[in-house]
Amino acid sequence: MAKVKKEKNYFDTVHIWGRIWTVGALIVLFSLPVAISVYYNAWPEANLVFTALLKLVPLYWVTSIIEVITFTPMLGAGGAYLSFVTGNITNLKLPCALNAMEQAKVKANSEEGEIISTIAVASSAITTTLIIAVGVILFSPVLDDLRNSEALKPAFSYVSAALFGALGASYLKKHWKLSVFPVFVGIVVLLIAPTFGVSTLLFVTIVAAVAGALVLSKLKVVK
Repeated sequence: MAKVKKEKNYFDTVHIWGRIWTVGALIVLFSLPVAISVYYNAWPEANLVFTALLKLVPLYWVTSIIEVITFTPMLGAGGAYLSFVTGNITNLKLPCALNAMEQAKVKANSEEGEIISTIAVASSAITTTLIIAVGVILFSPVLDDLRNSEALKPAFSYVSAALFGALGASYLKKHWKLSVFPVFVGIVVLLIAPTFGVSTLLFVTIVAAVAGALVLSKLKVVK
């Protein structure tokens, strides 16, 4: 009983602070464009805003819902709140959390996994902020040269693929039955729509991996 109460108190606290910071982040995000519009007395035309939103919102609503359903079980409550507030989940937060749990030999849905994932995501966010700050200061004089370099341009397109490739290789080796379906889906999507970006393809394969794992678990092919 004491353990259940303690666990409930922990998750209650996580959800309370998670909601507070999520709402706070939304207020800050909306406050900046509003403040700029008020200061310069320059407001966008409503019809142009709604026209643009009609094209973008349906896509982002679907993507957002799928991301929450897909990523939250892997990140845990604390890790999910931190990730969705700080962003860069697919490229950084999720790989860090999964790698940390693998190194600690804990499962994503366990109490230990919840703590490890939250610490990993928080450490990732702090480290990223510090590195970006230092990088901006040090590389600002040569940033344009690096960004416009013909030799380096191809590398920037494969950052996400390299991160998930390195992380996924160990999982593919250990759980090859779970890897067949997402790899197959990724290849099919790439053949049908070769213009899809790396981030989109990664997202599709992650969803396919989760769906395939659930189906195989139901069929008792894997435990």
